[in-house]
Amino acid sequence: MNKHFTQADFEAMDQRYRARFINSLSGFKSANLVGSIDNSGNSNLAIVSSVFHIGADPALMGMIIRPDSVPRDTLTNIKATQCYTLNQVNSANFRRAHQTSARYPSSVSEFTQVGLTEQFIAGFTAPFVAESELKVALAVREISPLSLNDTLLVIGEVQHVIVPDCALKQDGYIDIEALEAVAVTGLDSYHSGQRIARLSYAKPDTLPIHLSVAGESEFESD
Repeated sequence: MNKHFTQADFEAMDQRYRARFINSLSGFKSANLVGSIDNSGNSNLAIVSSVFHIGADPALMGMIIRPDSVPRDTLTNIKATQCYTLNQVNSANFRRAHQTSARYPSSVSEFTQVGLTEQFIAGFTAPFVAESELKVALAVREISPLSLNDTLLVIGEVQHVIVPDCALKQDGYIDIEALEAVAVTGLDSYHSGQRIARLSYAKPDTLPIHLSVAGESEFESD
């Protein structure tokens, strides 16, 4: 038995119920910690599930941030410094990552409050999360308001990537599973990932074949 919801049903839902319901519709999403810093050296850390790929050349990533009708330290810092980091959440730090969504004062660093460690590299202002395996540093290229709901699309160009050797394959594939990265559904449900298969490049009239994690041909698919 399925339940059928209409737009009228959405409008009648309790606000928090609706938020959880609608947030669950897009399924598994990557969980990332956004690291930023203000011009006075106060760091900020916030978990987001709205990061996505935009292009490889130039290397661009997008992120949706909620309206700035109330103070948003992450957005304020990104606008001020024009840079930020994305740090993948893993099975060892997801509880601490989730806690960054609490509303701490601007003068209080989430790094300190949740027990995560700032990591800096020469020539880049924003902090990484030392406990994250996959780390990306981005420079702001565009911040565009979305008039439908007043959220903002932040587009960053990748400046640095830090990834363990064990996860980087010869063909450029990053084995996210090897990093024990977690995915998130809704607002509060975290999941471990398990690869089903890598498949060869799709071509018309040709069945894809299974590839090894390293990108090598294994056997033809059924």
